[in-house]
Amino acid sequence: MRFARKRQALIAAALRMNSLGLNQGKSGNLSLRVCDGLLITPSGMDYDRLVPADIVFMTADGQVPPGQRKPSSEWRFHVDILNARPEAGAIVHAHALHCTAIACLRRPIPAFHYMVAVAGGDTIRCADYATFGTQDLSAAALAALEGRTACLLANHGMIALGATLDAALALAVEVETLAAMYGQALQIGDPVILLAEEMRIILDKFRTYGRQEV
Repeated sequence: MRFARKRQALIAAALRMNSLGLNQGKSGNLSLRVCDGLLITPSGMDYDRLVPADIVFMTADGQVPPGQRKPSSEWRFHVDILNARPEAGAIVHAHALHCTAIACLRRPIPAFHYMVAVAGGDTIRCADYATFGTQDLSAAALAALEGRTACLLANHGMIALGATLDAALALAVEVETLAAMYGQALQIGDPVILLAEEMRIILDKFRTYGRQEV
């Protein structure tokens, strides 16, 4: 079987996504770039029952070679994002509780906390609403992700990108944590938003954030 290890890694990431509380049940989906396309979780299957053969291989132009499961209904934005963002090696899409709550308000997550910069900008944008699984949703997600590595999806959930599955999952956890903090702050009052000048400083610092070399 082609990409056996990567298929297993995708299953492990899907199980971890749920165990981290980022997702519930069969919702959400993940993809992983491979040399001539991508691997993606199948549509409507329990993650804890997946075996490597259930993972779907798609070509870079969105074709599914015969003899496979049906890919996730959100395959369009996985294909389009990976084509548009060569630095991205993996995508996590989840119906994370706090992200989705903010997305149902159709709000971005503003610079209420400096860690908003972890997604590449001074906000985490909320993509315009479009029906799930459509090309319109893919276009909206691409627009919200311009210059960013994560976004919310209006009345839907969130997307996080990473060079690896581990990186994409780690970013998804950060964004969900920020959404929880922001939601809690809104219950108390109006959060103080950091100035654009300060966020420019933070974003510059984030260029080397997490690097261990001296």
